[in-house]
Amino acid sequence: MLDPPREEVEDAIADCRSAGIRTVLATGDNLMTARAVGEQIGLDPAGALTGGDVAEQSDEEMGETIEDVDVFARVSPDHKVRILNALQENGHNVVMTGDGVNDAPALTQADVGVAMGQRGTDVARQASDMILQDDNFATIRDAVEEGRGIFENVRKFVNYLVSTNTGEVLVVFLGVLLGSLFFPGQFSGTSQALILTPILILWINLVADTLPALALGADPHAEGLMNRPPRPSDEGVINTRVLVSILTIAVLLAVTGLSIFFYSLDRTGSLLRAQSLLFTFIVVVELIRIQVIRSRYDQTLRSNLWLVGAIGVSLLVHLAVLYTPLHEFYQVVPLTLLEWGWIAVGFVVFLLLNVVLSVLNSRIFRISGIRMTSSPSSPDRFSWSFAAGLTRRI
Repeated sequence: MLDPPREEVEDAIADCRSAGIRTVLATGDNLMTARAVGEQIGLDPAGALTGGDVAEQSDEEMGETIEDVDVFARVSPDHKVRILNALQENGHNVVMTGDGVNDAPALTQADVGVAMGQRGTDVARQASDMILQDDNFATIRDAVEEGRGIFENVRKFVNYLVSTNTGEVLVVFLGVLLGSLFFPGQFSGTSQALILTPILILWINLVADTLPALALGADPHAEGLMNRPPRPSDEGVINTRVLVSILTIAVLLAVTGLSIFFYSLDRTGSLLRAQSLLFTFIVVVELIRIQVIRSRYDQTLRSNLWLVGAIGVSLLVHLAVLYTPLHEFYQVVPLTLLEWGWIAVGFVVFLLLNVVLSVLNSRIFRISGIRMTSSPSSPDRFSWSFAAGLTRRI
């Protein structure tokens, strides 16, 4: 007569709890069975209520009760809807899982309805937003973790590309202004638009950036994804922290890159050589700084071999542009060993300033209470998983 819960459910609920996701069990079975199963899967059976208890409570009482009770037994469809509404009215996002016809009203009312694909009824599947093909609660946990990992990769991808393009815009804009002011002889007539020629900008965007950016999509998920509370539901990919990161990287890229550009222009008097130096500096910095972005998620370069390969290929192609006959087509000149030293100095300065400002931004965001990408959210914002039916069924 035993019908125990799946072995993986207890760990899945524990992972959800550490991720800020509370699990509530609501079942039509009797109170003793609900308590026993709830205790086996890690829920608190103390204070378990029946559907009759739910019906007797007012909305205000139910709002207080729902925060403390994890197990509900002998509940009918309208009781499930009332429990769900109480969670929502307290400001929680609710995921409802169920398999029967009696679960359909709550599946429709939930923020996300999840039906069982194997044992679920047609009515339940039609009323839900998602369907579990294996009817396993652990799959919900896995889906949450996968979703968080994908979101982080998208955020890294956007941070990388937007900061790159913003930095290039600042380089061209500020370079023209400063060049016309300090080097009027070199920046007169049509030459003032040649901080970076169009073909060099296209090379940076289409060749140097594309392969590493695509490789970010294969980035492994950072450890501890399920140890973080959910982010606010209205938070976009570019939040305040990411926006500050984008602007910081863009400004530092423009300042260090233009410093090298004008230093070379002053030393050599050759606009073509200064352009080649700036072009190479931007490519090298953008290829290497991608790890600066990834380091905020505690990821090493070796964790993504696709990214290592993409960076290597991009660097080799860039060297081919500089040191083969292709340099005549792209209107650049091969760099000397001394000029590579200038690039190295500029990169070290860029990296040190980036690290200092990153640490400073982290402290400012903690003090001001603005939520960072990998930091806990405010304590009153949680996402909830509301399980209908005994957990052994899902």
